[in-house]
Amino acid sequence: MKTVITSSGNKLSSEFDLRFGRASWFCLYDEDANKTEFFENKYSNSQGGAGSKSAEFIIELGAKKVISGDFGPTAKNLLEEFNIQMVILEEENNTIDDIIKKLRK
Repeated sequence: MKTVITSSGNKLSSEFDLRFGRASWFCLYDEDANKTEFFENKYSNSQGGAGSKSAEFIIELGAKKVISGDFGPTAKNLLEEFNIQMVILEEENNTIDDIIKKLRK
């Protein structure tokens, strides 16, 4: 299964970003292949629609789960429409590696 984690950077040591549409990076973690890829969020500085455009990108990546701190109503509706599970993590000070280790358990 593919999971997207919102990130402040493009490394496993990067901090988890609590923002969905405004996150700087998306980490795509493929549990089956135990592989990670980072994608820059080209919509993070959009004037409007960052959440919905980011949700469309997540759908294109084939993710079945997204871990972030919050989801706006438009992004939430779009992700629900495509049966993508949204996990809200409110804990700051997590790295992407910390979250992936929790997923592996």
